[in-house]
Parts: sequence; structure tokens; C-alpha cells
Amino acid sequence: MEKIKRTKVVDLLQRNDYGSMVNAKGWVRTRRGNKQVNFIALNDGSTINNIQIVVDLANFSEESLKDITTGACISVNGELTASPGSGQAVEIQAREIEVLGTCDNTYPLQKKGCSMEYLRSIAHLRPRTNTFGAVLRIRHNMAIAIHQYFHERGFFYFHTPIITASDCEGAGQMFQVTTMNLYDLKKDENGSIIYDSDFFGKQASLTVSGQLEGELAATALGQIYTFGPTFRAENSNTPRHLAEFWMVEPEVAFADKDDLMDLEEDFIKYCVRWALDNCKDDLEFLNKMIDKGLLERLQSVVDTEFVRLPYTEGISILEKAVANGQKFEFPVYWGCDLASEHERYLVEEYFKKPVIMTDYPKEIKAFYMKQNEDGKTVQGTDVLFPQIGEIIGGSVREENYDKLMTRIEEMNIPMKDMWWYLDTRRYGSCPHAGFGLGFERLLLFVTGMSNIRDVIPFPRTPRNAEF
Repeated sequence: MEKIKRTKVVDLLQRNDYGSMVNAKGWVRTRRGNKQVNFIALNDGSTINNIQIVVDLANFSEESLKDITTGACISVNGELTASPGSGQAVEIQAREIEVLGTCDNTYPLQKKGCSMEYLRSIAHLRPRTNTFGAVLRIRHNMAIAIHQYFHERGFFYFHTPIITASDCEGAGQMFQVTTMNLYDLKKDENGSIIYDSDFFGKQASLTVSGQLEGELAATALGQIYTFGPTFRAENSNTPRHLAEFWMVEPEVAFADKDDLMDLEEDFIKYCVRWALDNCKDDLEFLNKMIDKGLLERLQSVVDTEFVRLPYTEGISILEKAVANGQKFEFPVYWGCDLASEHERYLVEEYFKKPVIMTDYPKEIKAFYMKQNEDGKTVQGTDVLFPQIGEIIGGSVREENYDKLMTRIEEMNIPMKDMWWYLDTRRYGSCPHAGFGLGFERLLLFVTGMSNIRDVIPFPRTPRNAEF
């Protein structure tokens, strides 16, 4: 086969230099035709769109075409021509075809319309479907948007450790990291495991958040963000939870609650706008096939001013709704941790726009949140979104050493491994604030997918670590 430099399908579809000889390589989506001519839909992952390969059967033997089946990988040399058919502007009149990889009829993506559950069982092949190709290209674009957003605004990308010995969120939800033989653990007279011979010489875990280390960096570099994998060993089998997921966590010195809410709103609008500007074909496909209201919802977030709602006010709206006959599975009262049904009622039914909820009861929030003058509430700022519920959890941090210590003691947080965190409050403490955005939650919103396991290539959930 003559050597012609390959052009990606996404670029071929933009060209109009008809008559040029081109090379396309990719995977066969479909092959159809009659006795005179065959049409091959070829896709190489660079775009949701296929390029049509026209095969004049007068120029090819039946034997040479028999291996061109759904899923096969081929290389095509041919002439770029204007397409008379609707749906594409250009096509390739095949001159030479080479089969690079055959694909027999056991290939599981033959049949139309596999369920999402089935596709999870073949997660190694699902990126070849239109839906997952679209989701993964959007995932890439959202990662680029995040880096671009913070870089343009003078934030520094800070890498926090994946293995950590700090136990700030409670050990029950952390994955342990060890090199010890689990069949032969040394224990002391109280039955506690002796970690002296372990790799780190102490109990270590996978991180649940880069926030605490991010706070250290913000008190030196001014404004930073982390973006990396985080791990929660919660036994949650819901469409919104993963055991391994990615988190974006900016932290900003000298920021107050208003600055933080401005940052949260601006950041999320920037990401959604980036998707609308850079992922048009993929979003149009998902809007058609997965969620008919997707594009409209994305546009409405960009065009809307978010509501800023104190928790106490939110509770009274929910209590009024209950009094007027609204049914919730979970009870509503001041001091309750809002369930996603409550969050979604406020966002989808009551305000019909995203809500930033603020000033939560201190009992239901983390120890590091800045306390308000009332002694009852803290300066949390969570962003609630349609269809998702909470997409961002943020707060102003408590910079006062004594107040922070009081909270830590009240909540019985083991401080032996936290001395370094408290040092930021002892040496030149400053006001600071930050938030965490679950990257997959953002992707759920941007793609219209309904299960978080379908916006990450290989989901890690209870009893599932395949691939």
C-alpha cells in the first residue's frame, strides 16, 4: 500500500481540496451497500463524526473485503471528494484498503443500543461507542478548561500527596496503604497493630482530599489549586459516588466569603462555557441521544446569576413547602444535613437556577470552617446544581488558632499527625478560603449522563475494581 501521511477524520471533514489523495485510519463502525458499491463508516476517535469510505466493487475483489467487518481496524488510501449524500460534506473514494486488525462476530459492540450497565462490564471497549467517545473527549476538554482558568488568573498548580498519614476526615473512610503481610500482623498487648516494620513506619492511607496541604501552599504562594485523584472508602452504591474520583481544590489567601462565592460561580460558568464553545459536536450528540434538555440547561447556567441563600432561609423555604404538601423522604428541620432531594427542590422547583448555600450549622460541617459571630453557624459555601445537588463544597477557613483548637477538641479529632496544619495558624496566620469540586460531578452535569460511573473510564466502586 502506497505510503501517504495519515490525516485524522476530524481534519478530513473540514477539508475541501477535492481530488487530493488522502489516508485515513480507524475502526469500522458499519459497512453496507449493494452489488456495485459499499459504504464504510470509519471513525478514529478524533470526533463523534464518521467519514464515509466509498468502495467501488469493480476495483476490489470480494476476498480483499471480507475482513472489513464492524470493529475491524483499517487503513484507506483514496481520493477526497464532495459527498452527494446528506450528513457529510466530504467522503473518500477508496483506491487501496489494508486491514490492520480483524474483528470477528464475537465483538460485543455489534448490536445496536447496549445498556449502560452492560457497557460497564466491557469498560475496556466502551470508549469505542459514540456515547463514551463523546464523554471522554469532553472529560479532556474540562480538564484543559480547569488548568486554563486558574493559569489565566495567576493561580499555581500545586501537587498534594496521594499517600498521607493525616486522618482529618475520619479513618473509617480511608483506604490503607501498607507493605505488611496481612496474614501475619504483629500486634501489641492491647491488640493494636504495630506499624514499625511497615514502609512508612506508621499507618498511612490514600488521600481523601488535598485541602489541608493546599492551605499550607496558599499561605506561601497566595493562590493555588490542586487537581488530582482522591479516594473514599465509603460503601456507597449510588449513581453519585465513586471510591476513586478526581477533585479540583483551589485555596486563596486573603479571600472572604463573598470572594469565595464569586470564584465558585465564575469558575463553574467558565467550565460550562468552555464545553459549549469547544465540544459542540459531542454535546449535540448527547443532547439528542442522552438528555434532550442538556444544551438548554448548560446555556441557562452560563446566563444566570446564582442565588446566594443562607441555610436558615433555605430551611424555612423547605419547611413551608412541606406545610403546603410537598413530600420529602427525609425530614426537614434546622440543623439537618440537607439531602439531595432538598437541594434539588430548591434549585429545580423553587428558584429554578443554581444556588450557593451559605452559613451552615457548625455541627454538620468540618472542623476547619470559619465560625460566625452567632456561635451557631460557619461560613460554608456549597454550590447546588440542577439534577446533581451539591457540585461544590467550599468554605472560609478558621484562621484563629484558639478557635480551631477548640473545634478540634470538641470533635475529638486525633491531632498527633496534624501539628503541621496547626503551624499555619501559629506562624503568620492569614484569612483564607477555598472549595472542592468533584470533577466527575461536573462531568455529569456537562454531559447529561445520569450515573457517575459513566463519566470516568474505569469506575472504582464497592466490589468492583475490574480493568
